[in-house]
Amino acid sequence: MRPITKKLLATSVAMAAVLGMTSAASAQVVVKYAHVVAPNTPKGQGAEYFKKRAEEILGDKVKVEIYPNSQLFDDDKVLPAMLRGDVQLAAPSLAKFGKWTSKLGLFDLPFLFNDMEAVECFQKGEKGQELLLSMADKGLTGLGYWHNGLKQLSANKPLLTPADAAGLKFRIQSSDVLAAQFEAVDAVPQKMAFAETYSALQTGVVDGQENTWSNIYSQKFFEVQDYITESNHGLLDYLVVTSTKWWDGLDPEIQAGLKQAMDEATEYSNGLSGKLADEQRQLIVDSGETEIVKPSADDVKAWREAMKPVWAQFEGDIGADLIEAAAACNK
Repeated sequence: MRPITKKLLATSVAMAAVLGMTSAASAQVVVKYAHVVAPNTPKGQGAEYFKKRAEEILGDKVKVEIYPNSQLFDDDKVLPAMLRGDVQLAAPSLAKFGKWTSKLGLFDLPFLFNDMEAVECFQKGEKGQELLLSMADKGLTGLGYWHNGLKQLSANKPLLTPADAAGLKFRIQSSDVLAAQFEAVDAVPQKMAFAETYSALQTGVVDGQENTWSNIYSQKFFEVQDYITESNHGLLDYLVVTSTKWWDGLDPEIQAGLKQAMDEATEYSNGLSGKLADEQRQLIVDSGETEIVKPSADDVKAWREAMKPVWAQFEGDIGADLIEAAAACNK
């Protein structure tokens, strides 16, 4: 047998090094995080913070890729894509899970929460934490609730009383609860993707919409709506969700690091939410593009009474125990 030459030995060592680097690279966990809002929103900034912390905690073991503004998938397509393994993290609004569980419809009930303190109370409580796992049998695991805030109504006319909404077409998310909410005031709900909303408002396909100050500002809805009613009538929060199969299959060290990063990002994003809401509301005022109107206490009472039957309509699907626990958080 011919002795191994120095040249052959060097070649073997080099090839082994290349193979070792390839193996190390292939072992890196790539986490694709897709969402539909702008990077300057609480969710957008929270996603970037998660990326930063995950890569700090786990180093080269993970690479987090953020895809904002529906670049990868919109909220209607992201969950099937997640189950296929095409994306690992998403944060659809809580209204987007109707195909997977009826229980999260709780968060779409009108006037359920008086303020964000009540929302925090419920989400951090026993019933709220149980809901994170309400879709585990469908292959989806919730990792945390991210706030956007309370919703306001907008249209090209002032909406001070429920009668003002009658006959108007409102863009809504794909939620039967939200559809019933607008039907309760004789309005016409139009289910539509978030990315299509600005164009639909601009061209008159719909007359109005409901959203948080953050989304109204970042998506420039205020530019194509003459009035915004400060109604605080509903909640727009997100559920950060992942594939149960993917999550449970992670190396324990990787999973623990990602969980730590997610918990920190949740606190960071939720801390930004209220601050940004106030700032962006003021930016809308300063723009002069729209007028913000405030209903009186009697007007708010009328909206509440008009929409309250929606609670009973969906109580069987959501669960009376969940509705009671949420309402009990109002002080």
